[in-house]
Amino acid sequence: MGYLDNILFTILLVIGFGYFYLNVKKIIRNINLGAAVNRKDNPKARWKNMAMIALGQSKMVRRPIAGVLHIIVYVGFVIINIELLEIIIDGLFGTHRIFAFLGTAYNVLIGSFEILAFLVLFAVTAFLIRRNIIKLNRFIHSDLKGWPKSDANYILYFEITLMTLFLLMNATDLHLQNIPGGYSHFIKAGSFPISQFIEPLFNGYSNGLVMLLSELFWWLHIIGIFVFMNYLYFSKHLHILLAFPNTYFANLNPQGQFDNLESVTNEVKLMMDPNADPYATPAPDENAVPAKFGASDIQDLNWVQLLNAYTCTECGRCTSSCPANQTGKKLSPRKIMMDTRDRMEEVGKNIDVNKGIFVPDNKSLLNDYITPEELWACTSCNACVEECPVNISPLSIIMDMRRYLVMEQSAAPTPINAMMSNIENNGAPWQYSQQDRLNWKNEI
Repeated sequence: MGYLDNILFTILLVIGFGYFYLNVKKIIRNINLGAAVNRKDNPKARWKNMAMIALGQSKMVRRPIAGVLHIIVYVGFVIINIELLEIIIDGLFGTHRIFAFLGTAYNVLIGSFEILAFLVLFAVTAFLIRRNIIKLNRFIHSDLKGWPKSDANYILYFEITLMTLFLLMNATDLHLQNIPGGYSHFIKAGSFPISQFIEPLFNGYSNGLVMLLSELFWWLHIIGIFVFMNYLYFSKHLHILLAFPNTYFANLNPQGQFDNLESVTNEVKLMMDPNADPYATPAPDENAVPAKFGASDIQDLNWVQLLNAYTCTECGRCTSSCPANQTGKKLSPRKIMMDTRDRMEEVGKNIDVNKGIFVPDNKSLLNDYITPEELWACTSCNACVEECPVNISPLSIIMDMRRYLVMEQSAAPTPINAMMSNIENNGAPWQYSQQDRLNWKNEI
């Protein structure tokens, strides 16, 4: 590489990481639109969750075929990109395989990278077949039409392209290393168990052409990495980065335990305590905006729920295990997360356009994205939460939005309203007098 190449690479590096940094700031800003919630308790259990679920992929392998293929792609892609450090140094300073001085260790690393690249190509091809030829049910669901379906395929094409360029880059490099007497600055370094079978394809080419192809593959590979890195912001593959914090901050309470509203809890305690003095508490601020019960838009959800939405992999395990969805109802837990993310992005763009201030747009997550029909179809069985490979909880969003419908809009379905009226009047969900509650014993 000449000085001009080094300068161009430096510019590319700054643009690539600079744009990535700006997008990361947007993600953090959007997540922080959510309400505060404390998830700093029990750090030991949280680190264990992250190690077992995000790093160890323990929930992925519950479906062995997809789990094993995903582990291959996950491990391969992460480890192969260790070489990115060497590529960056070589690009900045015009060196060639700067870590070659490691000798045998370097050869083992490059050889391992190549084997993993081949396995990633195999796994990604299998994923493409599952999505587009076999067409598994969870990949042809109505909530994956349009961009979500294309996005999943784009990512797979990206991975095939990057792995292919990596092997072609090594194959041309090996060819130039094997030229008698050496060629240019290409030193003998690395082990190439896969690209050694590709290298003979360049035997009929001139050394200059192979050199040109080697540089072309190198540039395309590094440009592809930067494009992929910045594409993550627009893709479901943000889970590559966010699965770790998402599993760390996941709810540690038993899955059937729901959070109570503090204001309602305090009110009930006053009602249940005959000795309580309702005037003992400080008088409320007349100018204060009363807290909303439940959630109708993303600002009403907590920041962990918004992190969940960005982390969603759209794998569809939640929807495929949802009993409501299986019986033909409109609810899809995957769509709940996708809609939450789409609304969050819409609000974020609104803030960007209006210089840091959200201007009401007469839209909300409830009704404009998620319908009451979807919310009331949920049986609150927690199957979606149990199935999610990165501990996302669509149910928490569903319950908060149902709470808003009931407590803010009195918009519960008729059977639920009847049940609550019966509890209020009769002390039981059924429509009979309290005096008749023990009549069943007369039938014994």
